[in-house]
This record gives sequence, C-alpha cells and structure tokens, in this order.
Amino acid sequence: MFGMGLSEIFMIAVVAILFLGPDKLPDTMVQIAKFFRSVKRTINDAKSSLEDELQISELKEEAFKYKQQLDKATQQLEQATTAPLTTLDDLSETVDEVKRSEEQLKEELEEVKEQVEPKREKITFPKRSKVAPPPTDEKAETAATKSEKNDEMKKESHV
Repeated sequence: MFGMGLSEIFMIAVVAILFLGPDKLPDTMVQIAKFFRSVKRTINDAKSSLEDELQISELKEEAFKYKQQLDKATQQLEQATTAPLTTLDDLSETVDEVKRSEEQLKEELEEVKEQVEPKREKITFPKRSKVAPPPTDEKAETAATKSEKNDEMKKESHV
C-alpha cells in the first residue's frame, strides 16, 4: 500500500500507539479508515464522471456525424426535387422559343408565297405530245380477248 512494505507499516503502528496511546488509537484508526474511504469514493466518482463525459463526448461526436449525414441527404433531396423543376422551366422556355420560331417561319413562308404567286402565273408548261402506247405481247392480247369472249358467252347462256 502506497509503496510501503509490512515492516514500515508495523513501524508506523508502533509509533502511533506510543504517541496516541491506547485510548485514542481506535478512534484515530476509524477516522483514518473513513478518510481513505471518502478519498476512494471521491476518486471513483471522479473516474465515473470522467467516463460519462467521455461517453457523452463520443455520443456528441456520433450525433454530429449523423447530423452531417442528414444534412447531406437533405441537400441531395432538395437538389433532386428542384432539378426537375428547373428542367421543366427550361423545357417551357424551349417550347416558347420553338413556338416563336414556328411563327416566324410561317410569316416568312407567307412572304415567299406572296412573292412566288405572281411569277407562277407567268410560267407556262409545254403541252405533252401524244405518245403511242408501248407494244403489247400478242399472246397476252389474245388471252385477254379470249377471256372477254368467254365472259360474254357465259352471260348469254344464262339469259
């Protein structure tokens, strides 16, 4: 205890008995024991409160990490929810631009039509000459005429 051996403790006890006497020695020993218990209790309390503080600081660090993760997730969610809206706004602007371009093209087309119409009336196309039909195969012609004659005969026989 406290780096003292048995002989040193025995020496202190002998000096205490001689100095205090047998009457006061038991009360003094009880007070010394109470003092050591209170010191021990104080050390244990300080140790446990220090451990609690360390646990609390660890919990705080852990909670801070969770908070950072939640903030990051919240930012990503906000970006994800606002991105389509931005895209929709961009699309609506693009649609408006396309409509404006379409109207401009229609106006330009009308202007071109107005310029072309007078010139179109002046243009005359040459008349086509009659071209003889291509020569036909005699066999095909005779087959067609035979089928026509057969059809006529059938009609006459039914009447």
